[in-house]
Formats: sequence, structure tokens, C-alpha cells
Amino acid sequence: MGICTSSPTTTRRVGGRQASAKVIHVDGRLQEFPVPVKAGHVVSQNPSCFLSCSESMFLNSSAPRVADSEELQLGQIYFLVPLAHADNPLSLPDICSLAVKASAALAVAPIASSLPRKGLRPGCRSNIHPDWDQTIPARGNRGVKS
Repeated sequence: MGICTSSPTTTRRVGGRQASAKVIHVDGRLQEFPVPVKAGHVVSQNPSCFLSCSESMFLNSSAPRVADSEELQLGQIYFLVPLAHADNPLSLPDICSLAVKASAALAVAPIASSLPRKGLRPGCRSNIHPDWDQTIPARGNRGVKS
């Protein structure tokens, strides 16, 4: 998706906030790591998934795995991808679904640690994407409750 940058320093700031490695879970939950952690640590807590960096995801290519021994880079966005999709090339709907999921997770990021949230902001209707088990805005109403 190519919109993030990384830095080897642990004190990097983005928009006045300390940068963190962001992991978007299959259910749309955002997990932030303010210090570098090994990918294997995240994967060990999610054994049916693998990690893929948003910067390495391309249309019509399978999502590349981040090696368990690799440290997550601050400022990067990572997705937990179900192992069942390891060899499937990413389609345009897949990439769009991941982008919507990341956008929704990042939109609630400042309050994510204080409130139990899942998927889209309250008041938004959602559908579950059949191939990725991800929350995406409902068609026709652009995610707005009628």
C-alpha cells in the first residue's frame, strides 16, 4: 500500500505522537508497539495468521510474510493475514478491504486503548468481507446508519 515510512530509531514522532509499529488484526483491532518487537512475538499470539507489511503488498501477488526473527519497524503498518490466504494473490477488492480496515482502525487509534472497540466506529453499519473475514463499509449507505 506504500504510504508508510520506517526509521531505525525508537524515538521517531509522527504528527506529534511517538511512532509505533501498528498491527491490524483480522477482526479490525489495532495493536500498537511503541518499541520494536519481533514478528514472531505477534504471530505466536495469533497462530492461524502470518504478518505482512503494508509496504510489501502488491496487486496480483501473494502477501509476503515478515520473518519471525524480523523486528517490526516503527511507523509501519502490518496486517495479520489468515494462513489460508498465504498463497492467494491479492485482488483489488482484497487491497481495498485492507485499506478500509486500516483506515477504520487508525481513525479510533487515539481512544483505542481506553475503550473496547472492534471494527468500525460506533454508529457505522458494516458487512464482513467473505474472503478475509474483515469489516468493510456496507454498500449503498457508505457506512452511515439510516
